[in-house]
Amino acid sequence: MSGQIIFIMWRESVEALLVIGILQAWLSQNAAGTGAARYLWGGVASGIGLALLLAFSFMRLSAWLPPDGQEYFVTAMMAVAVLLIVQMVLWMRKNGRSLKASMEQGLSQAAYRQRWWGVYFLALIAVAREGSETVIFIFGLASARGNSGWLALYGAIALGFTAALLTYFALQFSRRFMSWRWFFKITEALLLLLGASLAVSTADKLISLGVLPYTAFMWDTSWLLDDGTRFGGVIGALTGYRSNPDAVTLWVWLLYWGSVAALFGMQRWRNAASRARAKAATTG
Repeated sequence: MSGQIIFIMWRESVEALLVIGILQAWLSQNAAGTGAARYLWGGVASGIGLALLLAFSFMRLSAWLPPDGQEYFVTAMMAVAVLLIVQMVLWMRKNGRSLKASMEQGLSQAAYRQRWWGVYFLALIAVAREGSETVIFIFGLASARGNSGWLALYGAIALGFTAALLTYFALQFSRRFMSWRWFFKITEALLLLLGASLAVSTADKLISLGVLPYTAFMWDTSWLLDDGTRFGGVIGALTGYRSNPDAVTLWVWLLYWGSVAALFGMQRWRNAASRARAKAATTG
């Protein structure tokens, strides 16, 4: 679990740092933006505050619910985390290339109107979005693996954020290390694998709750890779691999990847159609 939380904290923190970096770089290059720094950092602080409020609300709600209600709440949060992972990857594939340009355009409009609250809300929305997703992801991961202690959880969060800071500065000062484009491609793939793992864990929870039926094992690949071992457990935690999958688990895994493939296909089709319309408009 700690490795998954470190990865999620690292990935989401880097994305939030990227947005903050874009905002700060634009402000530093524009004389009119010199006095707007307090709005930027005020938005960052407010976004962090909203994420912490969401985390506190989740913990209070989970403690208030009866035992059966807690199990269903945890399962629901795991399912929401799966949906958010897929949605986030689709959003980044669509908007990643134009993210910097669109944010700078919004900043230019804010500067032109001298309404620096626009900067504040850009920072707030960006940080709150990444922070709320991180809260849901971590809550879902911790619920899937059980309680391993607050010290381990906070340690994993701290390590993930520290790794994010190091990654951000490495990407800023050494483009030869890894470009932002390849960073997002690699982490998108890892996030989708993690989404598969959470989907399988959600199915396990639903089976234990009696919502989904328990079925016999389909096959046994423990001779090749046993998910009960330390290495196999890491692979299983990151990908949803099971050496003894039952029919329900297998169908959930296939449904997850089939849905991802279908959504990616629809996104490519829409992008191609949009480019075709734009080309027809310019040539016509």
